[in-house]
Amino acid sequence: MSAALDIDQLQTFVAIVDTGSFTKAAGRVFKTQSAVSMQMRRLEERIGKQLFVKDGRGNRLTAEGDKLLNYARRIIRLNSEAMAAFDDNRLEGTLRIGTPDDYADRYMPEIIGRFAKTHPNVELYIVCEPSMDLGEKMAKGELDIALVTHNPRLRQADVVRTEPLCWVGSVNHPLRDDAPVPLAVGRRDCQWRQLACSALDADGRDYQILFTSWSSTVVASAVLAGMAVSILPESALRTGMKVLTAADGFPPLPPVQIGLMKRAGLSSSLVNAITDHITACLDNITLTQAEDDLDGDSKAYARSAARGRAGAMVPGW
Repeated sequence: MSAALDIDQLQTFVAIVDTGSFTKAAGRVFKTQSAVSMQMRRLEERIGKQLFVKDGRGNRLTAEGDKLLNYARRIIRLNSEAMAAFDDNRLEGTLRIGTPDDYADRYMPEIIGRFAKTHPNVELYIVCEPSMDLGEKMAKGELDIALVTHNPRLRQADVVRTEPLCWVGSVNHPLRDDAPVPLAVGRRDCQWRQLACSALDADGRDYQILFTSWSSTVVASAVLAGMAVSILPESALRTGMKVLTAADGFPPLPPVQIGLMKRAGLSSSLVNAITDHITACLDNITLTQAEDDLDGDSKAYARSAARGRAGAMVPGW
């Protein structure tokens, strides 16, 4: 393969994956459906691999297509960063961003770092609060962007990431089989707390809530100290944590979806810039990165769970 990859073709390829169809992608990239199909044929010819296969009425990625996707997003992101670095009409102003602290801890360092490099004249004002509170602030116009746990019953958001939700305990502190499950969860109206309790109730397993906090740091500390069990998204797993499965007596959990809320009337150039960075950074968080912090059994479970990421929506913090 001697010819260089075409940015325009890669952008169309990513649009197809993100929208789920050639037809919707055509609208996003402002091309006809036949032009989109032609671009994909040329891209397949260029890399010498098939990228999509028919799946009912739609198309799904092949293994080679999935492999290309990560490279495509990185190439597009780097191209955008390079162009922005030489743009004399750089964006200016203040952008108010809200996120729960568990998302802030995992996602915001890369988002902030990349955005600051390409848009040094934009001041970022970051608010860390639970998703429910962030939704209320968005409704009042107090925030421009919010990264929240998606819950269509409570708020509208664009889903930007789906990942497994896991029961977690301490690697170094096994649970007692003859005692109720000790839980570290959010406050009473936290829907992840409600999900954990409902799952254990349905499974007929006794439990006791020992720690209550909105802070993911406090919850994680209780887990790592071997004092409690909690539920966390895959990307929030840390060194010293063990994923608890059916073999440990814990019922399966549906996946969690992360949503992006945007204030109406926000500058389109500003919202597009931060949205692109957030989406790219979340896409860049791979299973391999999450696995670095897990023990052997938990790695195997995370790989298995990742294969079934699409599914029901779970409200969270």
